[in-house]
Amino acid sequence: MTDSYTLPSQVQLLPATPQLKGLMTIIRSKATPRADFIFYADRIIRLLVEEGLNHLPVISKDVETPTGATYNGIDFEGRICGVSIMRAGEAMEQGLRECCRSVRIGKILIQRDEETHQPKLFYAKLPKDIDSRYVLLLDPMLATGGSAMQAVQVLLDNNVREDRIIFLNLIASPEGIENFAAKYPKVKIVAGEVDSNLDANKYIVPGVGDFGCRYFGTD
Repeated sequence: MTDSYTLPSQVQLLPATPQLKGLMTIIRSKATPRADFIFYADRIIRLLVEEGLNHLPVISKDVETPTGATYNGIDFEGRICGVSIMRAGEAMEQGLRECCRSVRIGKILIQRDEETHQPKLFYAKLPKDIDSRYVLLLDPMLATGGSAMQAVQVLLDNNVREDRIIFLNLIASPEGIENFAAKYPKVKIVAGEVDSNLDANKYIVPGVGDFGCRYFGTD
């Protein structure tokens, strides 16, 4: 990320710890074997999910401990679900399941036209009661923002409140963030890192290559 770029207030980056930098270094290297790419990408995904959950509303809840004392704690307010933007977003589903037992997960298929770079919706399958839930939208890469914005529109068309959507992604571009934030200012974005720019083919630089192909072994 360039030093001169200021993130919109709705964007939350993971803390730039040595651990995160090390994990990012591994998955960004073209020399990393697929098994290692999956393992370390999964670790970053888990961090993203944990941070995303921190942005859900909570209420006070007192419990009695085994010592007979009272602990003043909290409980999450409302129910959640995940929605993955296929195919790369499906790589993030397991990380969500590991943090939220029996969580419901919907799917949206949006593909980019390689000539126009515009997104096209092909398929959407969502929980029937998604309008009453907080939604964690899953996609590892935020490049132009086209697919993510169309996915959010699908959620809005299904009566999900904009301020109940949290978008999780590993790597984002400044261009994608600006496009997304301008159209959906109430959606929270939780990202691992922000890169420098998009190249002529609209790929994130330095990026990670095609995340879906590297994760699922189809490159």
